[in-house]
Amino acid sequence: MSGRDFSAVDTWVFDLDNTLYPHHLNLWQQVDARIGEFVSRWLRVTAEEARRIQKDYYHRFGTTMRGMMTLHGVEPAEFLAYVHQIDHSPLEPDPALGEVLASLPGRRLILTNGSCDHAAAVLARLGLASHFEGVFDILAADFEPKPAAQTYRKFLADHDVDPRRAAMFEDLARNLVIPHEVGMTTVLVVPDAGREVVREEWEMEGRDAAHVDYVTSELTRFLARLIR
Repeated sequence: MSGRDFSAVDTWVFDLDNTLYPHHLNLWQQVDARIGEFVSRWLRVTAEEARRIQKDYYHRFGTTMRGMMTLHGVEPAEFLAYVHQIDHSPLEPDPALGEVLASLPGRRLILTNGSCDHAAAVLARLGLASHFEGVFDILAADFEPKPAAQTYRKFLADHDVDPRRAAMFEDLARNLVIPHEVGMTTVLVVPDAGREVVREEWEMEGRDAAHVDYVTSELTRFLARLIR
């Protein structure tokens, strides 16, 4: 917890995957597996080599898709359509989260490295679609993913957001660096310590970083306390 608070916040910005639903559902692992399959088929390499390439591009380019576009000429629409063909049934309606979202003063937006179609499917399953004014996805970002600075700049400009009056909720600490630098209050959403999750070690780092203002493993309860 830093000195920043939420008293002036009138725009609430949320990442999608592993933020609006619990990490332990491991829904993103389905997408992760589909990405590996796409890389393997496109490059005609083994599953093991595809996995290595996938994670290398993820680290270097922010998303595997960006690496595949840059180095192998992959069309983003084809990539996104393939990797988001997943089973959304682990997601269930979350009326408690919907209630606190509806009580937040001001606007609520989503900033995701996924697609609008994927976001729509997730929000429909959670019963949260009506609580968000808009979704800024990887297409809106011109396929430049978080944590690229230009992506946040474009998001802020497109939605006329004053970062000094905005809060950002995100499950990856590295994606909060730029939001914090431009003045947003930042919240890192981490897994419940009592649940088993499938994450890479680096994805779990950064809780004590200076650019992380708050940390929570229970988004609904965290927001409810802010409202009170």
